[in-house]
Amino acid sequence: MKTSSMNTHMGSISIDNEVIAQFAGSVANECFGIVGMADVNAAEGLVSLVLGNKSTKGIGVTFSQNNKLIIDFHVIVSYGVNIPTVADNLISSVRYKVEEFTGLEVEKINIYIEGVKVID
Repeated sequence: MKTSSMNTHMGSISIDNEVIAQFAGSVANECFGIVGMADVNAAEGLVSLVLGNKSTKGIGVTFSQNNKLIIDFHVIVSYGVNIPTVADNLISSVRYKVEEFTGLEVEKINIYIEGVKVID
């Protein structure tokens, strides 16, 4: 279990990286143009759409040397959207909400577009 820790005047706080990934996934799924997270199976070269509350699939949370968060998203986007605009919206929304939620600074958010889906 990997955790993110911070010290306060009252003691230390540890947040499991899975909790941060779940929260970041719920924020990402609210963003326009994001269909869902992609579960990437590198061994088989397969990408599948993850729907619902399995929001940690396709999201990686790590710490940099500076004790700042690095979040990786593997996403599937809607067909016809402007990918740079969707990515900018995702980055700004996730950065703001995760920093407010955790009190930890987000250093970098990497977005990997794993697929495109036509939405009716």
